[in-house]
Amino acid sequence: MPVVSDSYMGIFMPPDITFRIKQFMAARVDFPFIKKDEMVSAFYLLGREHGVAGEPEVKAATDIARRTVEQAAKDIRLYTATPQKMDARFTRENYTKRSLQIVVDSGAQADVDKRVAGDPAILSDCFAQHVAYHEQGFFFELFQPFRADQVPPALKDKLEGRMLLLGFNVKDRQALQFKSSLQPFFEWMLKV
Repeated sequence: MPVVSDSYMGIFMPPDITFRIKQFMAARVDFPFIKKDEMVSAFYLLGREHGVAGEPEVKAATDIARRTVEQAAKDIRLYTATPQKMDARFTRENYTKRSLQIVVDSGAQADVDKRVAGDPAILSDCFAQHVAYHEQGFFFELFQPFRADQVPPALKDKLEGRMLLLGFNVKDRQALQFKSSLQPFFEWMLKV
């Protein structure tokens, strides 16, 4: 299975991001719905179901990660240059358009609200808007396919052989409040 179709994206900090997106789309909260002092972290799990095996798949996953980081940087620059695109009405309208596309694409499948609030396009936009709006730094870190001894035993089945791209709304790893960039991700994974 190609790595690109076996990948998954999400935001794990703040942990209630999907609830906030739903509240924002329902006009119960305004933009920005993530405070300046909150940590925002996105993850991209490459080879989610089948892992990343062999040099060609590692290269493909690395290329996906590179393009993801480039797109995030481009989106952040765009929002920084055109702050009117971070207007609540404009953002809500974009999220609504995306949700309609998801509804059309999924037919009558259940959990459309959950799929919309967890949609990679919407979540990527959240990350970029937050960084641009609050004029924050950001960095991404790519982890090669995990070996069993690199992950907590309880996460071995979910992470061994997978690659992981983590993004944070701080300028570098030293600005994190954690021992490593993996610590908050592992803690979150153990809870879900």
